[in-house]
Amino acid sequence: MGKKKVTTETKDAAIKESAAVDTAVAKAATAKKSKRVTEGKVFVNATYNNTVITVTDVKGNVLAWASAGSLGFSGPKKATPFASSKVIAAIAEKIQATGPNEVSVIVKGIGSGRDSAIRSLINHGFTILSIKDATPVPHNGPRPVKTRRV
Repeated sequence: MGKKKVTTETKDAAIKESAAVDTAVAKAATAKKSKRVTEGKVFVNATYNNTVITVTDVKGNVLAWASAGSLGFSGPKKATPFASSKVIAAIAEKIQATGPNEVSVIVKGIGSGRDSAIRSLINHGFTILSIKDATPVPHNGPRPVKTRRV
């Protein structure tokens, strides 16, 4: 099986990484001017590898989006609840002037960032009208591979 590689992070590296994430959040906050929207939808796609959050108006036109990877998180850190909360912070900065205040949340996927994203939405002043789980569930799709005989 082999040994597992364990890496330790120094204080300097941790500080540099947190500074890089903060600058990425600030960079993602620059948004274009558009009409004032009062109501919208927030789509949270939380996978094992990443968390992608999209904000749309009621018709489905995308107002803003961000992902943990676009903020500078890499590798397994992208799928963490902390990364998910940082993505919500970036989205909130992007749409604070024009974006919706009342949102319906549609959560898709089974990653660890789903609950953290909803909590962060509440903490950033969004009024949540409804929460819907749209995780795809297979209904016994394709035929499985035949069993191996030795």
